[in-house]
Amino acid sequence: MSQSKTQHKKRIAIIDDEPIACREIQRGLAKDLYVVETFGDGESALEKLASDPFDLVFCDLRLPGKDGLEIVREVKKRHPLTEVIVFTGYGSIDTAVEAIQAGAFHFLTKPVKINELRSLAARALEKVALIQEKETLKKSLAAYSRQQYIIGHSQAMQEVLSVVKKVSSLNCNVLIQGESGTGKELVARAIHFLGSRREHPFIAFSCGGFSEELIANELFGHEKGAFTGALNTKIGLLESADKGTIFLDEIEIMPASMQVKLLRFIQERTLIRVGGTKQIPLDVRIIAAGNKNLKKATEDKRFREDLFYRLNVVLIELPPLRDRRSDIPLLISHFIKKYNQQFGMSVSLTDPKVLEIFNQYPFPGNVRELENIIERAIALSDDKTITVEDLPEDLFAFSIEDMKEKTWLSLKDHEREYIRCVLNETGNNKVKAAEILQVSRTTLWRKIKQYDLDIPTT
Repeated sequence: MSQSKTQHKKRIAIIDDEPIACREIQRGLAKDLYVVETFGDGESALEKLASDPFDLVFCDLRLPGKDGLEIVREVKKRHPLTEVIVFTGYGSIDTAVEAIQAGAFHFLTKPVKINELRSLAARALEKVALIQEKETLKKSLAAYSRQQYIIGHSQAMQEVLSVVKKVSSLNCNVLIQGESGTGKELVARAIHFLGSRREHPFIAFSCGGFSEELIANELFGHEKGAFTGALNTKIGLLESADKGTIFLDEIEIMPASMQVKLLRFIQERTLIRVGGTKQIPLDVRIIAAGNKNLKKATEDKRFREDLFYRLNVVLIELPPLRDRRSDIPLLISHFIKKYNQQFGMSVSLTDPKVLEIFNQYPFPGNVRELENIIERAIALSDDKTITVEDLPEDLFAFSIEDMKEKTWLSLKDHEREYIRCVLNETGNNKVKAAEILQVSRTTLWRKIKQYDLDIPTT
């Protein structure tokens, strides 16, 4: 048998000073295609374990040199993922309890029944596999969390980062608002992976484009026979996210009847599967997100006010890319690096004309649109540098050359004058102005300060 195949098999060590017992156990376990090695004393087994760990160890309690309990403690100390099953011909309840307390998986008395031993080995190795899978998942999650970049050195994004760091260690619900493409799910993932729930599931679900029945089925699951075609019990996303986080995107278009069910879940922290009667307690953090102003939706009776306040424990408002233009070069650099690695290329951006176009473009699709543009440009680039020819035609709606022939206001100047006009029309009422502009009062204050607008205090 090739090495490539044997290295995937579970490895078992047998430690017993009786050669006949070792051979019988080895022969019995060989039927299940394990790799089995035998040892007459604990020291030689520990020496082998140091260089080539085993998944499972069978160990007699009475051994020359170190006894079985010492071996159990040493194995669990050096290799905590290895399981140990002890056996002896002089068994007692006290001895069994002591072995379990030392970390043994199980205790057997001699003479050992081979079928019982094989069954125990399968159970112990199943536990080992589950723990190894969990450790692998934890490592992958840790690596994944390091990739949850929130990029931006603008004042607006620094404020977002500050809130993210504060709430990540808490278990409160969070509401994220922002235009499409501003990175709402990225912020939600950052909150999850920076917090204490990082080792548990993060599940994202979009409330848009689904009927009430489908949303209920996806979030709450169903019992077998709940409806035609429900051949098996299905675990819903809320249940799957237990101890972790569920991210509900496009929350503003969730059907009204589902809003009631979600509110009840938040209040009770229990759910009942579709077609079921049993209440299932859960510990799930909810992060919701929407493109629209949910506060206004509650005032218009399109969204439940009680659910809004349950979700809006902490509000994070993501600025559109046009309001954080100083972050564009940083984002471009990040996306170029990302897609160079993905495509195995080494494209750069040094053409000042391209940067000028990016600086003028309003990016209605925000960061997501910028990423798509960079991905496309790298994929189509025939050279080592992104050129104007690699950009989509949409970017040329505002021709730089045409603009140079006329006197144009910059986007920043347009925004400044528009804010000034709205404030004048509202008699400098910032609450009313913020409503018309569909921004928070904090954002409006930041804009007033940014543009140095001389507005009397009201």
